[in-house]
Amino acid sequence: MTQTLESKNATRRLNIYKVSPGLYDAMMSLSTAAAKDVDPTIGELIKIRASQINHCAFCLDMHTADARKQGETEQRLALIAAWQEAGDLFTEQEQAALELTEAITELHHGHVPDEVYVRAAAVFSERELGQVIAMAVTINAWNRINVAARVPAPRR
Repeated sequence: MTQTLESKNATRRLNIYKVSPGLYDAMMSLSTAAAKDVDPTIGELIKIRASQINHCAFCLDMHTADARKQGETEQRLALIAAWQEAGDLFTEQEQAALELTEAITELHHGHVPDEVYVRAAAVFSERELGQVIAMAVTINAWNRINVAARVPAPRR
């Protein structure tokens, strides 16, 4: 596999969490608050899908590993990016969370469509919906920090 010109000549980036430890602490607090009362499986699906869209290798590596530890199957992990085509492999709540996560992650398209919000509101309580939104917003923040700083996925 050939590297792109951009990746060959990538500018070395700062270790953002070392130079801004308060940022890391604040993000961890936000992550903890966002995850409260969210089904762990749905939480990992949200994190993985946003990280796929945002091309965050570090978060993809972390959250697919976390999902596996929680018992997630390889088939479901492989099909998260194509969840709409996966039939009933994902539950109605999981599908709603994935769709809402995509809409929040891709705000450059304009807004979160009403039909996406209504679908999620139909399968989650208000509290759960608020937490799903918070989870999607939080992983997007992590993704953007890690991509901007080019935080690499660990080598295994």
